[in-house]
Amino acid sequence: MLSRSLERLLNLPRSRKRWLMVLADVVMLPLALWSGFAIRLAEPFPPIMLETWWLFPLVVLVGIPVFAKLGLYRAVIRFMGSRTIWAVGAGVAVLALVLWAAAAIGRIDSFPRSVPINFAIVAFLYVGGSRFLVRTWYRSIVEASAGAEPVIVFGAGEAGVQLLSGLKAGGRFRVVAFVDEDRSLQGSSIDGIPVHKPAQLARLIDRFRVGRVLLAIPSATRQERRRILEQLEPLPVYVQTVPSMEAVVSGHASLEQLEDVDIGDLLGRDPVPPDPELLTRSVRGRVVMVTGAGGSIGSELCRRIIRLEPAALILFERNEFALYSIEREMQEVAAQQEQYPAIHAVLGSVANARRVAAVLEEHGVQTLYHAAAYKHVPIVESNLIEGVRNNVFGTAVLAEAALNAGVERFILISTDKAVRPTNVMGATKRLAEMVLQDRARERRGTIFSMVRFGNVLGSSGSVVPLFHQQIRDGGPVTVTHPEITRYFMSIPEAAELVIQAGAMAEGGEVYVLDMGEPVRIIDLARRMIRLHGRQVKEDGMPEDGVEIVFTGLRPGEKLYEELLIGDNVEPTAHARIMRAREDCVAPQDLQAALSQLDQAEREMDTERACHTIRAVVHEYAPADHPPQERFAG
Repeated sequence: MLSRSLERLLNLPRSRKRWLMVLADVVMLPLALWSGFAIRLAEPFPPIMLETWWLFPLVVLVGIPVFAKLGLYRAVIRFMGSRTIWAVGAGVAVLALVLWAAAAIGRIDSFPRSVPINFAIVAFLYVGGSRFLVRTWYRSIVEASAGAEPVIVFGAGEAGVQLLSGLKAGGRFRVVAFVDEDRSLQGSSIDGIPVHKPAQLARLIDRFRVGRVLLAIPSATRQERRRILEQLEPLPVYVQTVPSMEAVVSGHASLEQLEDVDIGDLLGRDPVPPDPELLTRSVRGRVVMVTGAGGSIGSELCRRIIRLEPAALILFERNEFALYSIEREMQEVAAQQEQYPAIHAVLGSVANARRVAAVLEEHGVQTLYHAAAYKHVPIVESNLIEGVRNNVFGTAVLAEAALNAGVERFILISTDKAVRPTNVMGATKRLAEMVLQDRARERRGTIFSMVRFGNVLGSSGSVVPLFHQQIRDGGPVTVTHPEITRYFMSIPEAAELVIQAGAMAEGGEVYVLDMGEPVRIIDLARRMIRLHGRQVKEDGMPEDGVEIVFTGLRPGEKLYEELLIGDNVEPTAHARIMRAREDCVAPQDLQAALSQLDQAEREMDTERACHTIRAVVHEYAPADHPPQERFAG
């Protein structure tokens, strides 16, 4: 606890604190002049001081107004920086010139010409140093009173310096050490805080009792970040990071804003540089529409598309708030660009045929990315009719309207769950693919294609945000099965690849994104627990550890996901995009199945709808149903 006297001093009004600074300078300036004489003449009270006594009040009478003019008394001491140093330096230089001029005007021949220089140096130390001492004292007592947490900053570059400044102003954290892999920085110090080698991390954590390491490496590649996180994972610290430079530059975040570690840095890869021609082929100068524009994938597609200079961007979304949010974000981005594309927020459902047709005709849509779908496996499993209405008929309605409106390219955002599906969501997405394959066979002008990929990190259905929340709550972390695996990709990489894949299409292709290696979810959970500075609780130990609980596979959930139905796959011009040509049911069988599904949807006949889906999607094998005869219309 601070003493009452310290509390009174800290809580003084601004005006009184300024008068205290003035009073301090009234004492410091004559003291500095006396020091100047004593240093030059090597005695405490040389006779010349008596002859020039009037210089002592002069430096006060001139110095206080000069410092005031330079803004020294307007500066808040606890936030002082380089501008304060400049003001003090300029002020004492002026006073040194005043002393020389006064000695010349007063014809004091015995006045030592080096005294003003000594005075300026000592006055700079007294006036400036006293303020920085007070600043250091203030910060130390504020940190002590607030119980400031000691932290280590990994990264001593520009971002690390800015983070240090932000943390000092906030008072919540106290940086005790920097760590950096750059050998030229090791052994140096930043604002009095030493920079150490990464090999010294464990010792520093133990010495300063650090429970948190902050990563300040926003410009590092994903591979570099992954290597650093693997060094930090075994240590008993909570690892957080500053936002990426992209987020900082775009204005979405500041360097002082701490975030949980992006698990994509552990699971993902450095994206392959995009092909500029592929990125812009179907977007630049064109009217582009994104359905499901407010969702995880849809919104990221919009963020990528808006920067590729479309003529117009149509945001189609059924959720009013999601539409409002993405429209506002797109307007802000567009306002900063040289080419300002028209942005239209359209509220509606893809299953509403008249609404969809009117929007496509009104805006003259040329490229359409269809991301609107119900994707949450257990929810769609228990709401089959709605899943069919949105995922299947929504796609069929949109495809027919696109053909009639002369849309040039139609790209469906599909999922790995459409491959040998064991759930309704995957089966309806596979049926949606079949609808587009059938339309592509007609060769009526619109180029239809599908892009299939796995889980994206940070999406609404991703386990990563759930794990973060469960760990912060102290556990348990819920995993469905010890052997369950999933593919993962970052949302920005997925969106960028979708745009490029759609530009390659000639009609009817299924494009498959290279998702890397599948990840065991239990391994992901363990790594996240350790990066939060916690231990995994096994067999009841440690008592304060975070337990992992297996809840069992959810309805329709698979242990392993696949991306290909058959083996008919070939590479493309892009290293991360593969092309597959997969079989589709006969047109008459598909139309008969859609008619039966339409009837089942009208009658709300869930059993009939399920029977029809299983008959037309031959690979569909729900875990609780035996195989069924194929559909024969």
